[in-house]
Amino acid sequence: MKRRDLLKASLSAGVLQALPRPAAARAAQAGFSRARPGTPQWPGAGEWQTLRTQVGGRLLAPASPFARGQADAVRAEALEGIKNPYFIGDHPALTQTSGWQDAWTSQAWVCAGGAPAPAAVAAAVNFARRHNLRLVVKGGGHSYMGASNAPDSLLVWTRAMNRVQMHDAFVAQGCAPGSAQPAVSVGAGAMWADAYAEVTTRGGRYVQGGGCTTVGVAGLVQGGGFGSFSKRFGTAAASLIEAEVVTADGAIRIANACTNPDLFWALKGGGGGSFGVVTRLTLRTHALPAFFGAVSGEITAANDGAWRALVARFVDFYGDSLFNEHWGEQVSLRDGRRLKLSMVFQDLTQAQAEAAWAPFFAWVRERKEYSFSEAPSVIAIPARRFWDPQLFQKYAPGIVTMDDRPQASHDHFVWSGDRGQAGWFIHGYQSAWLPAGLLGKENRARLVDALCAAAGQWWVELHFNKGIAGAPRDALDATRDTAMNPAVLDAFALAIIAGGGDPAFPGMPGATADPARARKRAAGIRAAMDALLKAAPDAGAYVSESDYFQQRWQDAYWGANYARLARVKRAVDPDGLFFVHHGVGSEAWSADGFTRTT
Repeated sequence: MKRRDLLKASLSAGVLQALPRPAAARAAQAGFSRARPGTPQWPGAGEWQTLRTQVGGRLLAPASPFARGQADAVRAEALEGIKNPYFIGDHPALTQTSGWQDAWTSQAWVCAGGAPAPAAVAAAVNFARRHNLRLVVKGGGHSYMGASNAPDSLLVWTRAMNRVQMHDAFVAQGCAPGSAQPAVSVGAGAMWADAYAEVTTRGGRYVQGGGCTTVGVAGLVQGGGFGSFSKRFGTAAASLIEAEVVTADGAIRIANACTNPDLFWALKGGGGGSFGVVTRLTLRTHALPAFFGAVSGEITAANDGAWRALVARFVDFYGDSLFNEHWGEQVSLRDGRRLKLSMVFQDLTQAQAEAAWAPFFAWVRERKEYSFSEAPSVIAIPARRFWDPQLFQKYAPGIVTMDDRPQASHDHFVWSGDRGQAGWFIHGYQSAWLPAGLLGKENRARLVDALCAAAGQWWVELHFNKGIAGAPRDALDATRDTAMNPAVLDAFALAIIAGGGDPAFPGMPGATADPARARKRAAGIRAAMDALLKAAPDAGAYVSESDYFQQRWQDAYWGANYARLARVKRAVDPDGLFFVHHGVGSEAWSADGFTRTT
């Protein structure tokens, strides 16, 4: 059945009935509480059966594989599986992060709807609204803040909606035929591994997406979204052409620059799970550069004086030679006075990349107080093969790890360096956009002092691709036309200071969560960020990678754009059906999203 016919069928079946206004009025009043199991409002068995029919039988009662009473074989399979983020993503009761100390813990939902189509999503949204249920949306399940996790809730699980379709000339609904452009339409359950395989490896084009292959496309775009090459192509949200979204009234809407433009703008970086359930996105594709590549290595300084000189030399080198559209990813300042290089480049040959780094590496080699604890490496590959795991398995097998389950897609791999986050338990996580003014020659010493002071407390990562300053005008203009904090346009990097421990799902055998140790580590992370912020006291933060306990989060995440986002929220979801921690409009609700406070 075609999407348009499916929409008509759902309308004729009464799936998109509006909420009676008296109930809606109650939901908008302080003191209103959502239903929980065991309360009179909770739906009965017959009502759940009706929903089961409306979602095509895909109504689940998810249980953690570590829950009491699970068979030993189920637990053993899960203990092995949580090392694989694809396994976690395919399990309805698991999240890619097992929790955050003193913030949240991954728990199974009461019921989950494995939505195969927009009409099924609409049925679940209507059901949650009619019965005053807490509603949760899960795509890739990567939210550090636990946005796809809430006990006593109804989950809309979009994993099954994973189609990826290329377009040579896509015209957004309601827009002029002359606006046709190359694009890709991606279902809400697809991951970036799926998108890159179709667009780049097989299609020879580029779509701006995330660096981690198991992250969901829809969640990343709604959060703004950075990838390795955002310094050239802007944020993922900047490439959004059109979205299909189910809003709180159960309507299946199209949002683009010509149709529902305010909702469209809000979906471009206003945060996932706040404005509706996105079921499909269409993203602009770009001409593929000839080469993508990477630079890696690690330098150790012999003493504190040499360490500061090394950091200062790198800041000079970056500001003078790498602060442009060609360079992305990160360097990290680590314990033991180590500078770890993990950078990527685009649209340069290997010879050009080697020439760019030659002065810096020569400076290091000429000084006896430095050593390469990891030999420097510069490598370029044809851009079309950058997300082709077959290439890496043949020539550099340690770089990627495949989803090795039977029947797994040959496209599904993770960068081996990302595997440590599979199921991890967060102790602390802080981020801050560093303004490009700090790269001015008169400010570099202040930046270096702050970096060294912060690194004395905890590792500091500088993600250069997550600040858009230095990008070409087209990328800046497209990113400016999103809901993200405008500070991203003037940031040369996103500083991330974070730490966590091994998976600690509730009931998991052998889990080693240590609250006292986690809190001590969190204090060290906060101290490090406090030291860094002396160089940038008003820095904003990236909504998808930031502190659960973020102060002034409205301003930190969205700056001057928050007022407009709040207006869109009131227009499309006046009764607050969609709630996520520190999401637009969440200040009107209790911390768990169950009780209206204002």
